[in-house]
Amino acid sequence: MDGLTAFGAVAVTVMMVSYALESRDRGFVLLFAAGCVAASIYGFMAGTWPFGVVEGVWALVALHRWQQRPARRAS
Repeated sequence: MDGLTAFGAVAVTVMMVSYALESRDRGFVLLFAAGCVAASIYGFMAGTWPFGVVEGVWALVALHRWQQRPARRAS
């Protein structure tokens, strides 16, 4: 496995794990957005620009969701 493939695998893993944990804290929504950005970078670097574009759009959607979600109040 080369470095680029490993980077892509880590990016997608971060996306999946953070997506699964989004209901626990809004920070996971932001982490999901970061994973989408990383996956977008991977897509462009791998020469699969449609994947890069779609992941970039998902990053923007996740950032919007993060902004709209209220922060938890400390107990």
